[in-house]
Amino acid sequence: MTATPLLPRNAPFLPEEIELLNKVVARTTPQQRSWLAGFFAGFEAAQGGGMAQVVPASKPRAPLTILYASESGNSEALAAKAKKAAQKHGLDAKVFDMADADMALLAKAKNIVVFAATWGEGDPPARAVDFYQALMSDAAPRIDGVRFAVLALGDTAYAQFCAIGKAIDQRLEELGGVRTFDRVDLDLDYAKKAAEWTEGALAKLAPEDTQAAGGTVVHVDFGGAFPQSDDDEPKFTAEHPLEAEISALVNLNGSGSTRETWHTEFAFDDPAFSYQPGDAIGLLAENDPALVDELLQSVGLGSDAALLLKLQKSLDVTTLSRAAVENYAKLTGRADVKALLEGEAYPKFASDRQLIDLFLAYPEKLTPEQLTGLLRPLPGRLYSVASSLKAHPGEAHLLVGSVRWQSHGRERKGVASTFLGERRKIGQTGRIYVKPNRHFRLPADGHTPIIMIGAGTGVAPYRGFVEERIADGAKGKSWLFFGERNFTNDFLYQLEWQDYLASGDLSRIDVAFSRDQPEKIYVQHRIWEKRADINAWLQEGAHIYVCGDEKGMAKDVDAMLVKALAEPLKGDEEAGRAKLKELTKAGRYQRDIY
Repeated sequence: MTATPLLPRNAPFLPEEIELLNKVVARTTPQQRSWLAGFFAGFEAAQGGGMAQVVPASKPRAPLTILYASESGNSEALAAKAKKAAQKHGLDAKVFDMADADMALLAKAKNIVVFAATWGEGDPPARAVDFYQALMSDAAPRIDGVRFAVLALGDTAYAQFCAIGKAIDQRLEELGGVRTFDRVDLDLDYAKKAAEWTEGALAKLAPEDTQAAGGTVVHVDFGGAFPQSDDDEPKFTAEHPLEAEISALVNLNGSGSTRETWHTEFAFDDPAFSYQPGDAIGLLAENDPALVDELLQSVGLGSDAALLLKLQKSLDVTTLSRAAVENYAKLTGRADVKALLEGEAYPKFASDRQLIDLFLAYPEKLTPEQLTGLLRPLPGRLYSVASSLKAHPGEAHLLVGSVRWQSHGRERKGVASTFLGERRKIGQTGRIYVKPNRHFRLPADGHTPIIMIGAGTGVAPYRGFVEERIADGAKGKSWLFFGERNFTNDFLYQLEWQDYLASGDLSRIDVAFSRDQPEKIYVQHRIWEKRADINAWLQEGAHIYVCGDEKGMAKDVDAMLVKALAEPLKGDEEAGRAKLKELTKAGRYQRDIY
């Protein structure tokens, strides 16, 4: 279809510019063109370019407070999108991370939208803990008459699905708030439903005159030059991944290791695929075709090749959730499956089992539609990027540990880790996307010292950190704490770290190999041994980073840092904990935990 010419040939632009502008403008709506007219008039006036009239906002805007509690960045991204969408509903929105908010903010609010994620088994995200506890306390302020709406994010693989969002929704009502739009609880495939909910919630919270008019409020702030974007959402997402070539697959563990850790390099030529050290790369892996085939056989669908391919590429065939059991009980009408939902029967049965165990223990023949109706979309797996784009243009490196185990007489495999470790070869492709992590970033000042703490694959982001600093010519000191099982077989990126030490690009390294001596030694023990130097670095303004398993290493490191910080304060651990919170607030203690 040919774009309708809107600019005449004698317009003050080059012919190719006129053609481009006509293509763009032809696809705009009357509202968008009205906004542009007002914007350029105001921009010209702000630059002192004449007496052009600014198109004013048609109605005063109502204040909106948007709060988010985020661990992986999903809630944060939704909050940023909601702020941009709020403007057309006559709402003047301000976004706050719960890590930076307090009860005074809540007490002054008029309209509130909350995006809240649940971490693990019913916990608030780490950065939101203080706000959440204050909200749930008896000291929380009344918010009588304040209108609110809550969107909860979670994972149905966990029993306490969306627990934090549910609790916040209930608490706001208890404090006198008026629920203007019903809460929605969303699983990992939240994107489309979240967009619909956000639009509905903002429409309900919009000023009455805006709702009655059925229109929108256009408001442009000409306080400066071009407005800056509120977010830097990447082009490639879980919904729109990049097909990238696997250019390297190297097992970094020695032959005597009990582990298998793959350094994987993805190559691409699209400059829009951009990331920063500290970000995560999402991988849309595929299920093991052998497991998919067995699953289909178990429900009487073994010969359906098209269904096998669909399950292999796009549906979650491993996660056994309470919701899956509930739906299977309704579908089959089996009383014995329904009984699994009573008392402690479900956690006892589900422990270390997968969906195939349910179908084998309670077999029923299903149609393809019935089976796919029981399954949720296959979620992407996130890995801390192990490279700097400046050091490796057109590449993204990941560090992926293969996951395999046995339970209930069956061999089990991690979906993404064995997709790379067993079912992919160099030259084949994988679907990847960027997941920004704004709360795990290098200091802006390259002279700032950094202390990096990680075990196993938790060392990945620090490789990118060091590469980035070398590329930038940053001169700040750097100190790595690394832990694994054995020095000989498990020292990931050993030669690179040694080269960085020799060149001075890495100032110090302390290692803990837990199985190389009778007593177990972990990174937290090294932290305690070096506590005096750590405190000295902190006095120089150092930033501390922790990457690893939240329930194990990260939790123990956190506790040891509290103890180390407490020592100069007469051993007062409460004072040490307060110091760590102070560092967190200042952005000097950052964690990437999973």
